[in-house]
Amino acid sequence: MSYRHASFRTPFALAPLAAALLALPGLAAAADTYDTSTLLGGFNGGRASLVDQGITFRGDYVSETMGIVDGGLDTGTRYTQQIRAGFDLDMGKLAGWDGGTFRFTLNDRRGRSTSADLVGNRFPIQEAYGGQYTRLSEFSYDQKFNEGKSYFKLGFYAMGNQFGSHTLLTNFVNAAFCAHPLAMSGNSGWYNYPTARWGGEFAEQLTKEVNLRAGWFQVNPNLAGNNVHNAFRPGVSGTTGSLFPVELTWKPGAGTLYPGVYKFGAYYDTSRVAKKGLDTSPVTGRDGAYVLVEQKAYTPGTNADIGLVAFAQYMESDTDTAQLKRWYAIGGVWQGVGHRTKDRIALGYVGADINNRLVDARRATLANAGVPTDSPLYALTGAEELYELSYSFQVNPWLMLRPDVQYITNPGTFAYTQTDNALAVGLQAKVTF
Repeated sequence: MSYRHASFRTPFALAPLAAALLALPGLAAAADTYDTSTLLGGFNGGRASLVDQGITFRGDYVSETMGIVDGGLDTGTRYTQQIRAGFDLDMGKLAGWDGGTFRFTLNDRRGRSTSADLVGNRFPIQEAYGGQYTRLSEFSYDQKFNEGKSYFKLGFYAMGNQFGSHTLLTNFVNAAFCAHPLAMSGNSGWYNYPTARWGGEFAEQLTKEVNLRAGWFQVNPNLAGNNVHNAFRPGVSGTTGSLFPVELTWKPGAGTLYPGVYKFGAYYDTSRVAKKGLDTSPVTGRDGAYVLVEQKAYTPGTNADIGLVAFAQYMESDTDTAQLKRWYAIGGVWQGVGHRTKDRIALGYVGADINNRLVDARRATLANAGVPTDSPLYALTGAEELYELSYSFQVNPWLMLRPDVQYITNPGTFAYTQTDNALAVGLQAKVTF
């Protein structure tokens, strides 16, 4: 995630967008008996017909309006949005390549950052902020074979869609909870959606419950952040090395009332980078290891979708090169509120420890500048922490509204500043086209 400001060129509100789309001839989803799962409907059966032929179109919109009501650097509100569009080509139906799929995705982000403008913290309050422009996010081919037990994927895509993914946490708004520990991308050449790079992977279903996945991905900083000039230049120069991830997934209890997902992963990045801290000499290699857990903890009846799913995360990164030395999170998601079986309540805590070498280097800088040792500037915190509570209101199959509350403690940790704890409130909206 980048905190650099982006111009706010194409904002629009959710209600006017929906009204305008529904006003178009033949696009009223409620009247379309072929498809009510998307805003645009099934085009009188045309959409389903294309799927039968092997062509599936995808599209969605996310908006996040989050404001600071207490603490931080200033009070106020910021809005950001993401529009994603793409298609999948089923090569089994189109060309007889059973199990093969071509995927193509474009992504557009606009808006301003609540964290950058109003708080200055490391955990982005809006997960949809970062890379505020239109970009190519995927052009790939994947293939299943060996009766679906074996799989490979090649192309230009976001490796975080395949590795280190904790999809239960998409029930939150802050990027610290959004599907991946931030320590992965914060400490190495690992990149998550919408940042794509060249790479490939292979996965094997070892048993009914156990899957092993390994891959190779290009490390190229010129394809990340707000580098708009390279948005459609997948071949741009700047490669610094390769990143090799490996992940073992264990899914006990699949098909029962109490399923679980346990992921054990690690990566090695061959890039040559400067050490963190007082010694900034170059070193080759960055690495990290993680555990991601989610487990159904309580089911009140016979519907496996209803009840509480608990989650936890832990990650360690190498001391020489990491900014976020340790990462840890815990919480739960409850689905089913009264008769609203699709609504969800999510509550979680996440924290990240700054590398002590960075703190020592900052204190040395203050001393060299002649700052008295009794100055409050030396009272540097060791970890930023976040508490978040959200309610996902599933209005219908294609519209979700998510009121959200976040409380950030020690928000100045990674900026080496003393900043008041911040209280953020706001709304996320998701529309599937």
